[in-house]
Parts: sequence; C-alpha cells; structure tokens
Amino acid sequence: MNVLNKVMIIGVTSSIAEHTARQLVGKGASLYCVARNAEKLDSIVKDLNVRAPNSNIIGAVMDIRDSQGHMKLLDDAINALGGLDAILVAHGTLPIQKDCESSWETTLVEIDTNALSVLSLLTLVGNYFEQQRRGVIAVISSVAGDRGRQSNYVYGAAKGMVSLFMQGLRNRLFKSGVSVVNIKPGFVDTPMTVGFEKTGPLWAQPDSVASGIVKAMEKGKGDVYLPWFWAVVMFVIRHIPDAIFKRLSL
Repeated sequence: MNVLNKVMIIGVTSSIAEHTARQLVGKGASLYCVARNAEKLDSIVKDLNVRAPNSNIIGAVMDIRDSQGHMKLLDDAINALGGLDAILVAHGTLPIQKDCESSWETTLVEIDTNALSVLSLLTLVGNYFEQQRRGVIAVISSVAGDRGRQSNYVYGAAKGMVSLFMQGLRNRLFKSGVSVVNIKPGFVDTPMTVGFEKTGPLWAQPDSVASGIVKAMEKGKGDVYLPWFWAVVMFVIRHIPDAIFKRLSL
C-alpha cells in the first residue's frame, strides 16, 4: 500500500481534484495545491484547512503551461511539505472540436495545455521519484484517448499522448518502486461538461471518481477506468472494425 501523506495536486480547482483533495486530507494528508485561478485556489485551501486543521495545506498559483517554472514548482513543493509521496495531475481543458478544426493555433494551444505541459512536469517528477525509489505519479487522462472519434479527436489525441507516455514511464520506473497511475474517467458531472446532456447510467459524480482515484493511488494500479464499466465500454469501442467505425457518428 502506497503512502499518501505528502501530495502535490496540479489543477486542484477542477471538481474531481477538489473532491480528491478533500478525501486525502480526510486521511491525514498534507497537500501542496496548484492552480491558475488565485481566487478559486484560495477558497479551496481555506475549505481544506477547515476540514483538516492539523494538516499542512499550501496553495501556489501557477499556469502549468509555463514549463520553465516546473523545476522551481517541484522544489517548492518538496521544501514546503518536507518531501513528496505523490503527485496528482488534474490540469486540463475540454476544447471545442470545431474551433480546433478551423484553427491550428487553437489546436496547438490545446495540445500544449492537455499534453505537452503534463509531459514536461512528469519528466522532472519521474526523475525525482526514481532517485527517491518510491512514490506515486497519478494523472487524470480520459477514455477519449483510447480511440480517435470525430466529436473530440484533438482532445483525444492529447489524452492519448499522455496515456502512452504514462505507459512508458510506468515501464521505466517499475524497478524503482514507483507507481504510475493513469486515470481514465468517462462522463463526469462537472463544470467542464456543463454543455452536455447529463442523463443515463454512464454519468458519474466527482466524489465517487475521487474515491476511485485515491484507492488507485494507494494500491499503485496502472490504467484505471472510472467508473469501472468504462473499461468494458472502451474495450468494445477499440475493437469495432474501422470499416464500421468510420461510418459511426461518435
């Protein structure tokens, strides 16, 4: 069972990350919380301090797309918490596919936000945990990265890049005792999905997804679909023959 006493959370203002933070401090963890929006970050840090007054909870404002600041961010988190047991990367955006189709510049921004910035940070974090010979690297990717679909293939391409990177990182760090956990949520009722019709059994609440994330980090699982049935859904989608798949409106 992995220790999660000192955790850095990137993108803590996302609904899933906020609920995960609440569950971690409920278990006694100290957190280094990072987000772009200072006002939302301050509100979350204050709430966490009320929930866990004996935990060390620190907020840091940063745009993770600034890869030049990643090394300092990691050092600051380690110094503030007196070490680091785990990192959860929950940073990202859900782009409008049509906007990406009409603008390469928009596509590039989304790829940078959802993939390149994450890979930059994970490179440094991977090296740190490899030298420490323990730790947990968890990233919220998406089921969208399992197969390109016309409705969101730019977002899916970014998440697919992250998932493939995580697979290689897991293979590399296994001998060092480091767990690399790739979280693949399906449909989750959050502000990011505000424009979707949220009906049917495939939709999950962020607190239940957060519970699955904490358990996966503790157990050091690999690729984790949340809720679990998305593993079955995506198995089917991945195995639809291309001659049929390209005719589907997915």
